[in-house]
Order: sequence, then C-alpha cells, then structure tokens
Amino acid sequence: MRLLIDHQIPLAEAFFGELGALRRLPGREIDATAVADADILIVRSVTWVDEALLAGSRRLHFVGTCTIGTDHVDRQALDARNIGFASAPGCNAEAVVDYVLSSLLLVCEREGVELDARRVGIVGVGNVGGRLHRRLAALGVECLLCDPPRAEKEGADGFVSLDTVLEQADIVCLHTPLVVDGPHATHHLLDAARIHQLQPGTVLLNAGRGACLDGEALHERLAQRADLTAILDVWEREPAIDEALWQQVDIATPHIAGHSLDGKMRGTEQVYQAVMQYLGLPIRHHLVDLAPPPALQRLVLDAGYGVWEALRLCVRACYDVRRDMMALAGERQRLGMAAGFDYCRANYPLRREFSTLEIALGPGAVELEPWLSAAGFRVTMS
Repeated sequence: MRLLIDHQIPLAEAFFGELGALRRLPGREIDATAVADADILIVRSVTWVDEALLAGSRRLHFVGTCTIGTDHVDRQALDARNIGFASAPGCNAEAVVDYVLSSLLLVCEREGVELDARRVGIVGVGNVGGRLHRRLAALGVECLLCDPPRAEKEGADGFVSLDTVLEQADIVCLHTPLVVDGPHATHHLLDAARIHQLQPGTVLLNAGRGACLDGEALHERLAQRADLTAILDVWEREPAIDEALWQQVDIATPHIAGHSLDGKMRGTEQVYQAVMQYLGLPIRHHLVDLAPPPALQRLVLDAGYGVWEALRLCVRACYDVRRDMMALAGERQRLGMAAGFDYCRANYPLRREFSTLEIALGPGAVELEPWLSAAGFRVTMS
C-alpha cells in the first residue's frame, strides 16, 4: 500500500508506517501526478482535493485531512469515485482558544483594561467557539453567543442574533466554518454593511475562515475610520493576502491559530483511527504513548502577582502571539507576502498547549488557582 502524506503532519511514520510505503511532500506540492499512484492520501488545508487532483488517480481509495475544516475537499468528487473520507473535527480547537486568549490579553493590556471588563460576542459556537465560551465564562467574562444553526435545532434560548452581537459586544470573535450557500451561508457573513455597523472601539477577531469576513470592506472601514482593533489569523486568498489590510491589522498572523503540536498530533491520531476503521484493522497506536514531553513543563508562582498579571505571565510563557506577528512581518520583508506566509506555516516553531504546562502555586498564590485553571493550565500546590 502506498500512502502520500503532507510533510507537516507529525507522527505519520509512527501511526501509518506499518501500512506500507510512505511518501512525504509539502502540501502545496501535492498534485495529480503525485496522487496518481497513491492508495491513501492524507493532507492539511493547503491541499485542494478536487476533480483536478483526482483526475489521474488509479488506486486512491481513501482521503483524510488532519484538520477541523473540510472546505478544501470536494466531497462530491470523492463520493463519485467511491473514495472514503475522514477529517479531524475538534483536533486543534484548544490551540485556537489559546491563540484567542493570548491575543485578547495583549489587546486588553494595550488598552489598559482587563478582559473581564469587556463583553465578548462569539459567532459560531461549535468545537472552538464552545470551548472559548467555557473558558471565558470561567474567567468571569460576559459572552453573547450567536449560532443560528444551533439555535434552530436547540431553540433560541441562550443565543442572540448576529446584529445583536455587533451592536452590544465589545469584542467579536468569528469561529464559523465556511458555508458557501444555503440558509446558513457564512461566506462574507461580515459583509460591508455589517463591518460598517461595528461600534467604534470594537475588537474584531477572525480565527475561523478567511472568506467569512469581507477583507476589502474591512480595509475600507479601517482606511476611513481607524476605530476598530482587528485581529486576523485567517485571510481571503491565502497565501497571497491583501498587504494593505495586513498593514492596518493590529495582530496579523499566518493562519497558525490552531498550529500547536498537540492539535496536529490529535489530528494525525483521529485520521489514523478512521483509516484503520475503513481498512477493518485494529487500532494499534495511541497518542498518549507517542507524544513527546513539552519543553516547558512547570512554572512555580508565589505571592506578588495579581490575577491578570499572573494570567498574562503564564499565557506568554506557553504561547506569545507576538512571536507569530513578528515572524510574518520578517518573512514578508525577506520573501514577499505569499512566500513569507507559506514559509511561516511550513517552518512553524514548536508550540504546546496551555494544558501541557503545570503551574505550581506557593502558599502566597493559592487564590490564583481558579483563574489559572479556568484559562486551561494544570494547577497544583507546591
């Protein structure tokens, strides 16, 4: 059996090596020629699995994507060829929430307020949005939840309209999948009218899908009135993103919100399990046995830190979003925007999730326990 696997997918040899010969390629280099002789194809979001990619395939019978999103996969083309498919829903959701918290803590620090003084609107309350809501609520942050598909299925209690979020939230976080048509389409969900509806001083964060936000309209709003704080990790037309918009954005990163090693490893494991089920084989490998220990395993805190100061310290020790901002700026200057964007993703430094870091609290810092636990850290008493 021949397996073609994106070279950014971790632990592929450990999980899939026993199934046959593995070939690794950068995701953007996986083309119809490379796929032609593969039995199993495993990709990430930069590889478009469509009719053109499958046209010369002679053996392919399973495709897996180690990502939450699936809008880069033409499911109809797979079904027409009776090719099995699996994705990895929720695999990097915790990493995206880590990214959001790091970004919001930075913005609030710049503005001289703490996060619990702001009202956060979460648009899309699925794997990511739901986890974000739980963490923010545990930190005492008021949240407005907008998810029309869920509200339709579960009842409107607990959910508000998008217009309500735009009118009442200080921070708007987009975590929606890209749905092109239908009653719950999300393409340009924030269109020109809604972007111009945003209240001055609003923080707008998109870590869902780039095309859910009209980038040109956001550029026009920021050019006319620089009265929004924009945090963008996803963009239209990646990697050739709008450089004029990039220059206006307060926190600009190259689609790496979910790029923790832990999220990637979970994605590998989920797709491995789906492949083994598809082939009718027993699952022999488990992430708990294969994951490496984190480089930073433990911090010890004692008296001297306030709650939000301690949160910022621990968050930045584990993941500081400014690193990714500076990396994109530097590689854009060195290589150009599109090549620099891809370089940052392909050469992303090691990043572990908050849950891998133990925070040991001394007698003078016991009151920090509920806050640090709410943020996602493992807290013990030293």
